[in-house]
Amino acid sequence: MGKTRPVRPFTLAILGVALLALSGCKSTENQLLENSSLSMQDPNFYPSDQYLRLGKVYFRNGDYGNAEKNFQKAVEVTPRDADAWLGLAASYDQLRRFDLADKAYKQVLALDGNNATVLNNMGYSQLLRGNLKAARHYLLKAYELDPKNPYIVSNLRLLNESDKSVKRAHL
Repeated sequence: MGKTRPVRPFTLAILGVALLALSGCKSTENQLLENSSLSMQDPNFYPSDQYLRLGKVYFRNGDYGNAEKNFQKAVEVTPRDADAWLGLAASYDQLRRFDLADKAYKQVLALDGNNATVLNNMGYSQLLRGNLKAARHYLLKAYELDPKNPYIVSNLRLLNESDKSVKRAHL
């Protein structure tokens, strides 16, 4: 029989440090999920669910580029997912890609119609662009549908403040 070599204390220390380091490693996605109300163990009903969850997490954390990528994957996998299209449109707004946001909002409207959330987001999109008249149109429609929605109320306040503080020349 062969002779077994004794394990040296130095080797044990290195193995312990390596195991400790590996056990402390978490993916960025898992770290982001810990701070959200979402979990990877939620049931998947559509192929886009995982991408949709990650898109929402990235969006909440202000990482609009990664949010856009995940929402884009979600709409590719499940083209009739209105939530994914809405997340994609909102991500494009934050990235100031309004041409793409408009296309995504068009898809949301085709799938989900005029609801308060969609109209609010469309109004906020117009507010970001400085189109105050269009922003007011969408936000007031959203307010009519859901007057107690704090996001809509907040966006109307932003709109009113913009109207007061920014003076634009009419061409």
